[in-house]
This record gives sequence, C-alpha cells and structure tokens, in this order.
Amino acid sequence: MVTLRYISEIALDEQASVVAQCTAMSLWVGFRIALSALGRNKLRTFLTMLGIIIGVAAVIAMVAVGQGAQAAVESEVRSAGANLIFVSAGNYTRGGESVNIASGLGAATTLSVADADAIARIPGVQYRSPGVTDRALATAGPQSFFTVIQGIDRDWPAIYAWGWARGAAFSPDDIKSRAFVAVLGQTVSTRLFGTEDPIGRTVTIRNHPFRVVGVTAASDEDQPEAIFVPYTTLQDVLGVNYLQTILVAADEAGHTSGIADAITALLRARHHLDQAPTGTTSMPKPGASAAFNNMMPGATSTGAPSTFGAPNDFTVATQAARALTKGLYTSVAAFALANLPKLDAVTRQEMASTLDRAGTTMTALLGCIAAVSLIVGGIGIMNIMLVSVRERTREIGIRMAVGAHARDVMVQFLTEAITLSLIGGIAGIVTGFAASRGIERMLEWPTAVSAGTVVLAFAIAAGIGIFFGYYPAVKASRLDPIDALRCE
Repeated sequence: MVTLRYISEIALDEQASVVAQCTAMSLWVGFRIALSALGRNKLRTFLTMLGIIIGVAAVIAMVAVGQGAQAAVESEVRSAGANLIFVSAGNYTRGGESVNIASGLGAATTLSVADADAIARIPGVQYRSPGVTDRALATAGPQSFFTVIQGIDRDWPAIYAWGWARGAAFSPDDIKSRAFVAVLGQTVSTRLFGTEDPIGRTVTIRNHPFRVVGVTAASDEDQPEAIFVPYTTLQDVLGVNYLQTILVAADEAGHTSGIADAITALLRARHHLDQAPTGTTSMPKPGASAAFNNMMPGATSTGAPSTFGAPNDFTVATQAARALTKGLYTSVAAFALANLPKLDAVTRQEMASTLDRAGTTMTALLGCIAAVSLIVGGIGIMNIMLVSVRERTREIGIRMAVGAHARDVMVQFLTEAITLSLIGGIAGIVTGFAASRGIERMLEWPTAVSAGTVVLAFAIAAGIGIFFGYYPAVKASRLDPIDALRCE
C-alpha cells in the first residue's frame, strides 16, 4: 500500500514537472509566434506601438520634469524668506546696559577666513561668504562714482540668486589668485559707462585697475549701486588680513535661529572668550532667540546659565531679527527678539504645509496626464488586436480543428498584445530619457528620472497590454471552429 502510494506520488510529481515544462515551452512558443505575427505587417505594428511609445515617453518626460520642478520648488520654498544670517566683526549695542545686554568692542579684527570655514561645517548652513567692505571712488575714463566696494566670495551670487544683465561672476580661481576683476551693479554700470557694454573695460579703484567681468541684475537693497570684487583682492588693496563680515545662508528659513546660536557658540570658543573670572555668572533669558542671547557675554545656544567671559567681539544677527528690530529702541527690540523662536516655528509649519500641497498637486496633475496618454495607447492596441482577430479567423478555426483549446487561442492573442505593449514600452522609456535630456539642455529646466519611474513605466506598459488585449483574446477564443473555417 505504501509502495503504491509512493509510486503515485512520483507519478504526480513527474506529471506536474511535465506540465510546467510544457507551460514554459508553450509560453516561449507563444512569444515566438507573437513576434512572427506582428512581423507580418511591420508598418501597422509600428503605428500601433507608436501610441504606447508616445504615452510611455510622455510619462517618463513629464515625471522627469515634474520631479525636477518639485525639487526646485522645494529648494526655493525652503530657502525663501528670512534665511540669511549676518556675522559682523565688533559688537556694540547702544543702550544695551538698560536691558542687561553688555556691549563688547565697537570694532574688532578677530574675524577670519578660518572662522568662515568653520561656520560652513555647521549642519544646516548652505552657503557662506567672507566679506570685506570699503567705500571709495571708482573711475572709468572721465566718469567717476563714489560707492561701496564689496569684497565677496564665490557663494555670494548663489545666496542672493543673482541674475546677469551682462557677463558672469568671477571664478573661484580669481578669488584664490587675488585677481583684479570686478562685477558692477546696474546703477554703477550706467553711471560709469552709460549704455556701452562694460565687459572687458577697466575701472580704477584706489589706484588699482579692475577688469569688469559682469554686470549683475540684482535689485536687493544697495546692490545696484555697489561694485563687487574678490574679498582676497580687497584685503590686499586695504592691507588687511581679517574679515569684516561673514554672510551665511541657512538651507531652511525656519532654522536660522538655531544656526545663529551655533555660530555664536562656535565663534566664542574659537576666539577664546569663555575664560571666566571666578564668582560671576549671567543668566540668559530662557526661550530667547540667538540674536538676543548672543549679545550677552558668556551666553550659550541652549539658554542655560554660564559664567561671564569676555564680551563678544562679533555680532550675529538673523535676517528676521534685523527686519523686526529696525528703527526700534533697544528695550523694545530685545522684547521682540525674545519671541523670535516662535516665528521660526510658524515658518517651519508653513513651509511643510506648502511643500505637502505642492507635492500633492504635482502628483495629481502628472497622474491625470499620464492616464490620458496611456489610455489612448491602450485603445490603439485593442483596436489593432480586434482587426487581427477578424483577419485571422480562418487561422483560428484551423488551429481549433487540429486540437487547440480555447485557452490556447486566448493565451496566444494575449501574448501578442503584451509583446506589442512591452516593445512599445521599452522604446517609450528610451524616447522618454532622450526627451527629458533634451528638455534639460534646450530649455534649461531641471529634470530627474528615478529607477522607480522606469520600473513603473515598464509595469504600466505590461498592464496596458493585459487590460486592453484581454477582450480581443477572449473574443478569439470563443469563435466556433466550424464558423471560423467557413470564413473567407
């Protein structure tokens, strides 16, 4: 009994193996027959695939443009608003003693390029630009203009998102080599050169000739009336080796207070200002912003009590703090700055909400457009498969007459539809990649194609073949063999 059962189990296993092999063989044979059938009328097959190719290519290109645009929007939104932090050498607050804000040196020469490099390593800092400033007479031929000479680093144009009226910014190599090159604000360009192109012309500043390499279209505050040169060059012209300012840009506007705290703690440590006389302590206000607490000697970024050290020889102010306290008395300004962290929290919540809405809208838009494109391609496949069933009715009758089952006929036509869709999908993916790269180069729009997008497009192409090929395949499998053989 056991032997018979064992033999029967072996027989069933062998039968299952044979069925699996036959199934695999039938799928492979069906695929070959599908390619042969599609190759009979190459032009019609290509025109049918064209709908899928265009649909999938449109999906790839739109998703690439959409993801690139979304990343750009996220970057703009995150950096929009008051994301700048101004670090200045020296520290003096008029009337600060009345509200327990001790003032340090009115001027200092302790701010250095090494400080700027250290600040750049603080998490959340996106850009930093060491700076030196001077006021001088700029001359070009008979024309002259007294203006601000701003020594900047390579990150400055990115911080202010400069556009260019003419030329471009000086290069990092110009900064390293301390080259005598200059970028003019539009007002300066007009005052010195009128309507002429200033690129390549010479502007003399403090008896040094500077070659003009660009004219910025910036309109922020006094920038149109300024001349911008490498900070290293201006240090040489002025005979100094220190910095007067460091401009810092946070990656998100809601992080500026925390980064300002970190900058204050970093610079106090680097300038050795925390050595405290014994027996003296200060109590920074709990919950106050960095712009308030960092004016207090010995203050820390956490707001915890610390011992008195030397007063700060620098000033750290956020863009929001400057805007809030402009024109206010010191006591009122201190009160406003104490509530600045609440403003940052609101800013972060608004940015998160904006990004969520932007992402949802972009996804819905791309989904609708992609659905329309692919449905059009799928309808083309269904149409050509119905025509194929009509044309091959006699062939179907012959196959059924010699022993083919309805299931075999259905699988055959379904395989043809899937093959047609997959080949069109592959061609569409390649076309979509090419289209996205072309859009990026010709229109200078950012694009991003992820592996997930490619896999999704391929899966959608296969799904379209199955969905739109199912009805023609079922219709072919339900033909009566006798009626099919009579068909001419």
